Amino acid sequence: MSSSEPETQESESGPPERRGPLDRFFDLSGRESTVGREVRGGVTTFFAMAYIILLNPLILGGAEDVNGDVLSIPQLTTMTALSAAVATLLMGLVGNVPMALAAGLGINAVVAYQAAPLMTWPQAMGLVVLEGVIIVLLAVTGVRTMIMNAIPLALKHAIAVGIGAFIAFIGMVNAGFVTSSAESPPLSLGIGGHLATWPSVVFVVALLLMIVLYVRRVPGALLIGIVVATVLAVIIQANAAIPAEGPGSWGVVVPDMPDSFVAVPDFGLFGQVDVFGGFGRAGVLTASVVLFTLVLSGFFDAMGTILGISDEAGLVDKLGRVPGLGRILAVDGVSAAFGGVTSSSANTVFVESAAGVGEGARTGLANIATGLMFAVALFLTPLAAIVPAQAASPALVLVGALMMAQVAKIDWTDLAYTIPAFLTIVFMPYTFSITNGVGAGIIAYTLIMAARGRARQAGWLLWIVSVVFVLYFGLNIVEELLGVR
Repeated sequence: MSSSEPETQESESGPPERRGPLDRFFDLSGRESTVGREVRGGVTTFFAMAYIILLNPLILGGAEDVNGDVLSIPQLTTMTALSAAVATLLMGLVGNVPMALAAGLGINAVVAYQAAPLMTWPQAMGLVVLEGVIIVLLAVTGVRTMIMNAIPLALKHAIAVGIGAFIAFIGMVNAGFVTSSAESPPLSLGIGGHLATWPSVVFVVALLLMIVLYVRRVPGALLIGIVVATVLAVIIQANAAIPAEGPGSWGVVVPDMPDSFVAVPDFGLFGQVDVFGGFGRAGVLTASVVLFTLVLSGFFDAMGTILGISDEAGLVDKLGRVPGLGRILAVDGVSAAFGGVTSSSANTVFVESAAGVGEGARTGLANIATGLMFAVALFLTPLAAIVPAQAASPALVLVGALMMAQVAKIDWTDLAYTIPAFLTIVFMPYTFSITNGVGAGIIAYTLIMAARGRARQAGWLLWIVSVVFVLYFGLNIVEELLGVR
């Protein structure tokens, strides 16, 4: 009898559910996702951020180091794609989150225009390696996790909302849908307040198509919109007179059909790094100030993006904490250092990953798709170079709108959260920086808690972070007082 009871129970419950190797490794079932969703999300993320393959070389290649040397554009293109591929794959395999990495735009500007004029390129990239090492140390010691967990839940939601507004703004600016002016008003629609160019038509068509497909729950809505808009852009470019630059142009990426879809990668810049030489060339104090800027930008830009995307993807617990955060942060630091080794500047988590999350990506399998796309782009850079911002940017606008829904999770009746949350949200798009938004929110929160006589409730860690941000915002004044300038 006893031997027959287990057989009865097994027959009642049925055979155990079989999970494939991908499902088991990435926990697709646990996160209610599928291989198809992850692949679509990963490909969408790639197209949303593929511009970095072209833009990063233009930024770094357009600057000179202290000796007047410039970096090779073809070599930078190869290294940018290689670095993004390795970092993104590593995050997918180790962190198991849909967060792609590539050379950070804010960080590469610091390298190009603040570090390089004071030292050689290998020495500047050496500071990038040190930045990554410091971030790894902060991650493995638990300090970075402690800081992220110390941030109030309301501010974490505000970071997600702010990133939503930020990426939508990025999308509109990159597409030329919103332009800046030295006159009043500082921002305007298109050219002179009107959408009078063919690139603007592509942006509007892509955005409207994505909205219609998304609300009708068509699988791959964002990806379909990007592909259709790219085809439209190629047709327009072949038949209309589009200026090469300035108002009305496509911007960095022009949708011209290339003569060849294949390019031979040039790995000449790999390993061209001098880790400590910058301190001797520029001086210990000057190099330390540059390193401080790199660390703080990389630290909080990635932190805000990780929190925002995790929140949007439903990967946080009730307290707003991200499971496996230590691994995610460690990979972020290693990836930053690897960016220095490749001379492509520090890698960081890209906010454009939210486009993939909007397509349903929930696991690191999406990163595998994105990383493989970057690897293929090593040889197919001409093909990746035909997707203009006007075709990919609408995905950022739509995802930004979806991320704004998290504003309902913030308690707007308590001024201790209302004002810091508001500053966090508006500082990101207004100053074009996630770091600035996080800093403004934390400083405001600790200040309000002190004004209410509840300074201890804010926690000693947030007070230290607030002081660091005060130094960061007043860095020019600090440099003058220290005699760096």
